Amino acid sequence: MNGLVRIHLIALSLCNLVVACDRSPEPAPDTPHAVEPAKATGESEPATNLSDSSSPCPRTGRWAICSLEKRLEQSGFVLRKAEGENPRRVGFAVQPIVYQLGRARLEVFVYPDEAAVVADVGRMDTLAVAARGQKNDWEIPPRFIRSANLIAVFLTRNEQQAERLTLAITAGPPQR
Repeated sequence: MNGLVRIHLIALSLCNLVVACDRSPEPAPDTPHAVEPAKATGESEPATNLSDSSSPCPRTGRWAICSLEKRLEQSGFVLRKAEGENPRRVGFAVQPIVYQLGRARLEVFVYPDEAAVVADVGRMDTLAVAARGQKNDWEIPPRFIRSANLIAVFLTRNEQQAERLTLAITAGPPQR
């Protein structure tokens, strides 16, 4: 077998091993994390996801501050809420929640739904990250990140950090 084929087979085997090891077994029906089946009476109850009972954050398919904080912490970021008042930004219907990530600054705008995000983005210059024809006073060029009902503006000069944050957010909100 030539060396290149051998390397490909080894890489494929390692990928299969990683995927197999990454799968977690389904909880047994008698464990506290299992979701009970619907009643036999024909009445359906709202589905509840108890897969992560350690987190009070709802898994609704929309971003909430707690789900964003958890995602960023799992991605290796150390979040610290910024002190003082969070400034209103031109073009945004909601007020941001502001974090310091080391030397970087993250402003997060959480909307009630995607339609509200679409309305703001439709009136916005996403390169300037402000309403068209207006400007916001960003300290450095902003990075605009959009995912479901969330817009994030990341201010950093570290491109690697910006890419990591973008990937963490654009992976999407926790699903039901």
